[in-house]
Amino acid sequence: MQPVDVLVIGAGQAGLSAAHHLQRRGFVPVPRAEAGDRTFVVLDAERAPGGAWQHRWQSLKMGTINGIYELPGFEVPAADPAASSRDVLPAYFAAYEERFGLAVQRPVRVHAVRRPEAGDGEAVRDSLIVETDAGTWSAGHVINATGTWTRPFLPHYPGMETFRGRHVHVKDYVSAEEFAGKRVVVVGAGISATQLLEEISRVADTFWVTRREPVWLDDLPPDHLAAAVARVEERVRQGLPAQSVVRVTGMHRAPWVRRAEERGVLVRHPMFTAIEEHGVRMPDGSFERADVILWATGFRAELAHLAPLRLRTPQGGLRVRNGRSLDEPRLFVIGYGPSQSTVGANRAGRDAVRAIVAEPAASQTTGRPHRKPPLPTVGIAA
Repeated sequence: MQPVDVLVIGAGQAGLSAAHHLQRRGFVPVPRAEAGDRTFVVLDAERAPGGAWQHRWQSLKMGTINGIYELPGFEVPAADPAASSRDVLPAYFAAYEERFGLAVQRPVRVHAVRRPEAGDGEAVRDSLIVETDAGTWSAGHVINATGTWTRPFLPHYPGMETFRGRHVHVKDYVSAEEFAGKRVVVVGAGISATQLLEEISRVADTFWVTRREPVWLDDLPPDHLAAAVARVEERVRQGLPAQSVVRVTGMHRAPWVRRAEERGVLVRHPMFTAIEEHGVRMPDGSFERADVILWATGFRAELAHLAPLRLRTPQGGLRVRNGRSLDEPRLFVIGYGPSQSTVGANRAGRDAVRAIVAEPAASQTTGRPHRKPPLPTVGIAA
C-alpha cells in the first residue's frame, strides 16, 4: 500500500487544476518526492491526455464549442476556429502536463475508495484507501475529478427494445454523414441536442422532441448565471441529484441555434410516450417514423468507485459544500454540480487545495511533519 498525502482521481480540467495548485503549494509528484515532501499523485483511466475532449465528435470545431476556459497558468494556444476540438484540446492538455511535470499515471482505473479496515494497519487509520487495477494507495485526502463522460444517461421509454432502427447516444456520435437520407428523432434540450440537430438536419430529415419547452435567452446577465449556480450549489449541499447549470439558467440562443431557426428546422415537439418498431408514438396518438433516435440526454457523475464510503443520500446525490463532502471530510468532489463547467472546475481545484493546505501540516500518511520545499518556478503564473 503506497502512501500519498493527496490523491487526485481524473486528469480532465478539474483534476489538472487541482494538480497545478497542489504543486504551487509545495506538494511534489510521487515519482520526484524525497523524504519529508508533501506528496500528490494523479491517476487517470484514459490512455492519453485530454480527458473527455479526446472522445468528442470530429465535427465539434473550436469555433462552436461552448466556452473553453484555459487551465491555470497556461493559455490555450491560438487555433483555427475550423479545427476539431478533439485535435486541439487533447494536445493542449498533454502540453500542460509536460510543462508542469505533473507525472500523471495512466491508464489506471480506480475500483474503490474506502475507509481503513482492521487489517490495513494502524499507520493508515487517518487515511482513505484507494484500490486500483495498478495497486493500492493510502491517501490523506482524495480529490475526485472523474467528470461525467463515461456515464451517459439514457432514459427508459416503453418499447425501446422493440425499435428496429438505431439508438445512438451523443457519446457515440461520430458525424452527420452516417445519418444521411434517414429520419432522425433528436431527443434533448441542451447544447449538444441543438448543435447536432443543426448539423444533422443538413443531410437528414430531423424531428426534435423535448420534455420541456426550451427557455431561450438572447443574453445571459451575470447575476442570472450567479443565481443559477447558487441554486445548483444548494441542491448538492442538500444531497439532491446534481443538475446542470444550463438546465437551471435556460438556453442561450447560440449561433447554431440561430442558423437552425433561419433554416426552419428548430421546431420543438413534445416528448413521445412510447417507442415502436419503426418510430415513436406521440402524446396525441400520432406516429412519427424514425430510422435513428439520437439521445442528447446528458450524463451523470461517475461516482461508482465511491460507493464503499456510503455517501449516497436517499435522494440519490452526495452532500457536498464548496467541493467538499459533508459526510467524509477527507474527500473532495470537484467538477460536480456547480463546478461542472470549465471555469467552475478550475476554481474547484484551487479551492480544494486551499482547504487541504489550511489543515495541520503533519503528514496524514506518516504522522511526521513535512519539510516545505520551494515552490516550482517553471511556467507558474503569478
